[in-house]
Amino acid sequence: MSQRPVIGVVPLVDYKLESLWMLPGYFDAVAEAGGVPVMLPLTADAEALSRALDVVDGVVMTGGQDVAPALYGERGADAAALCGELCPERDAMEELLVPELVARDVPTLGICRGIQVANAVLGGTLWQDLPRQRPSAIEHHGKPPYDQPVHSVEVLARTPLAACVGAGELAVNSYHHQALRDMAPGLEVMAAAADGVVEAVWRPASRFFWAVQWHPEFAHKVDEPSRKIFSALVEAARA
Repeated sequence: MSQRPVIGVVPLVDYKLESLWMLPGYFDAVAEAGGVPVMLPLTADAEALSRALDVVDGVVMTGGQDVAPALYGERGADAAALCGELCPERDAMEELLVPELVARDVPTLGICRGIQVANAVLGGTLWQDLPRQRPSAIEHHGKPPYDQPVHSVEVLARTPLAACVGAGELAVNSYHHQALRDMAPGLEVMAAAADGVVEAVWRPASRFFWAVQWHPEFAHKVDEPSRKIFSALVEAARA
């Protein structure tokens, strides 16, 4: 039996409790796919982050707070007027992490904030608030239970995601108010909602660099496509 790959998971940050924490779905989904999940340190120390990446075979970039507009070139006193809570510590960490993942060709799966911060760091931009900047009849900000579909996306044929879960309509859960605006150079769309919001991307130059806007970590227990997405990450990390 081949060795189980170690998957580093970016920590979640709770300011009220002054804690780093983890939703069990991230760890459970990785473990059930055959990986060994571990929490990465929250650090903007490049040497420490590099050392942490030395001991993992893949990475999950988790959901969380909004991405600072400065990461995608929007600055000024009112630059974050449409944002919710920000997390400077994660911004600083992931600004270092994303280029390192690309340079090392580490198998990576971004989820919700993960797709947004990857796009921002690699040179793209974000909608700060979909309801106010890009109104749509589609509900992107779902309510509990978060493992249930909220809307559908169209998975594009001849993409890695189509090979994984099938091309065409895919029902997904959703819990976000920000989204990709201008795509970063090097990223390509794998799925989009009917209103045009980008829902999944990949980086063809990487061995495995996927990101989705929905939440497979919430849905994996009841949704086979969600399980397949985590399995694809773990298999890429195993290789």
